[in-house]
Amino acid sequence: MVAVHSTARGPALGGCRMWTYGDSRDAVRDVLRLSRAMTFKAAVAGLPLGGGKGVIKLNPDDAVLTPERREAVLLDFGDTVEALGGAYLTAEDVGTSEPDMETIAGRTTHVTGLAEARGGSGDPSPWTALGCHVALQVTAERAFGSESLRGRSVAVIGLGHVGGRLAELCAQEGAQLVVADVDRRKRELAERLGARWTDPGDALTAEVDLLAPCALGGVLNDDSVPALRCRAIAGAANNQLADDSLADALAARGILWAPDFVCNAGGIINISVELEPEGYSPERADTRVRAVGDTLRQIFESAEASRTTPLAAAMELGRARLSGDGAELPAA
Repeated sequence: MVAVHSTARGPALGGCRMWTYGDSRDAVRDVLRLSRAMTFKAAVAGLPLGGGKGVIKLNPDDAVLTPERREAVLLDFGDTVEALGGAYLTAEDVGTSEPDMETIAGRTTHVTGLAEARGGSGDPSPWTALGCHVALQVTAERAFGSESLRGRSVAVIGLGHVGGRLAELCAQEGAQLVVADVDRRKRELAERLGARWTDPGDALTAEVDLLAPCALGGVLNDDSVPALRCRAIAGAANNQLADDSLADALAARGILWAPDFVCNAGGIINISVELEPEGYSPERADTRVRAVGDTLRQIFESAEASRTTPLAAAMELGRARLSGDGAELPAA
């Protein structure tokens, strides 16, 4: 399934998620919510793109596809993308990869994130991790007065392509890491980084300076928010808040939350560079992705000035840009 939430600023860009859902209604809710988040992610980042998302629903009792079935499913998805005539551009996401995008490209040209040899920008996850690392630094600056993560305790939940790379960047900067993943094989990375390994539930409520949720969404809910012991949150997971009202609950507890669709925009920013007339350039991508920090600073300052939450300030910026009234950030 594909959801196109908005094309007000350009074609709807969003990854193709291949995931196990117990019920098709869960998959529909997920694709709709994720497509909305992509709209605001692109708008807040000042990109000429709209928001969309793709989901390939796997069944719990048949979640491991043979290579032949996986190819068939991806080709079917490519047909779905092609039927939209360019209104939706797909990319890799949770459960899909660069080779999967190559397969989908056999049925449609509306694919991004292909290998650089094919004029694309490749795997976007390192860029998402870079943008999230910058967001963590800006959040630390706001919460503690310095953007340096050296000596700061950081809990990273989810050590996939993005979370694993983010943990590496934090370790390189000298952060004291607590890490967790449902896949116990990721413990090897924890040991290599000198991080304390725990389970996701304990990591969520660990007593740390910064929390970085980098797995699936909904982790900040009515049960978890009262139990948090961090000072600030900036992570790569989409839809971290189970409900938008939890932004107020976090603020009431004195916990600074950096909106997820700002923190994790690095991947879509990188992909937007490959759509530019000049073609893809890693140097331009690096500069643009690091500008996530400028956007987040603007949002924090706006929230403080208007005495509202960072979520409200980010949504206001997004709505202004969607309506054509929002001034763009200076080009990097």
